Amino acid sequence: MRYFITVIAMFFTWSASAQDWEDRSVFSGADTSQSLRVLSSTDTSFFEPIINKFRIAYPNVSVEYLVTTTAEIDKIFRASPEDYDVVISSAMDLQLKLVNDGYAAKIANVETPDWAKWRDSLFAFTIEPAAIVINKAAFLGHKIPKTRQELIQSLRARPALFQDKLGTYDVRESGLGYLFATQDARASETYWRLMEVMGGLGTKLYCCSGAMIDDLESGKIAVAYNVLSSYAKARKGQDTSIEIILPADFPTTMMRTAIVSDSTINVKNAENFVRHLLDIQSEGQKDATTSLPSLFLNPGEQTIPLEPALMTYLDRLKRKTFLLEWERAIVQ
Repeated sequence: MRYFITVIAMFFTWSASAQDWEDRSVFSGADTSQSLRVLSSTDTSFFEPIINKFRIAYPNVSVEYLVTTTAEIDKIFRASPEDYDVVISSAMDLQLKLVNDGYAAKIANVETPDWAKWRDSLFAFTIEPAAIVINKAAFLGHKIPKTRQELIQSLRARPALFQDKLGTYDVRESGLGYLFATQDARASETYWRLMEVMGGLGTKLYCCSGAMIDDLESGKIAVAYNVLSSYAKARKGQDTSIEIILPADFPTTMMRTAIVSDSTINVKNAENFVRHLLDIQSEGQKDATTSLPSLFLNPGEQTIPLEPALMTYLDRLKRKTFLLEWERAIVQ
């Protein structure tokens, strides 16, 4: 059974109506006194099957699901942590810092690999690589690039075709985009060469993967760099014009994580929700009704680790320095 209605403005007097959410939905329960507010960067369409399964297990609990960008999540939650019960984000570094700064509650006896949690407060439940996504029409008769260096060669070989036809995150505004960019830069100098080439071709900057894929499908851009692969795969199932490339030179693979607010009064229900995420996304229990990947490492696969080093580029001076270099390369 599907327990889903769209929330309209002022539906709940306690809601943050002034906030301009990307999406705001409620999955209603039998007992209106039991409710969870979930703050998330993942589109509702990906999470609806997961929440519906949670609702079957806990039919009395209502779930309000609030979607905004990774950077906005960090700002909103820090401003009023008591207003939210669970926080879900693909920006691992910002989530780790929330735990470090005391915003997350500990959850005891969670059965998940050590590499997928930190301080018993931050829990990964999906593993997902960043992808290069192309409109295949732009590469008809030409080799499809499999690495960043090959992408550079393709762009240099046909600059007129790719002028104003490239897209990537605006890392000044996107928390996930900033994470991907800093990790790419740490892995190889090829990243900076690619940014310079893309910047010289008038690259469009985006808030999120969905917007990039929209413009890729419409033909407004021909290449999107560092797109969430699950979003691209979900769209590719409906549109054969796009191709997903997982760069063979080095992967940038993130983990989507969840925390329980240390200020929540709905401790048990919030903990149950996080345990539910881990249960249905763990190895061998992938929820076939959602397009989110499972928490499963393929042989030889590595992810961005959950460790204090993740917060390095959140240092104010280091962030300022990185963004200045990025702007010189991509904005030009």
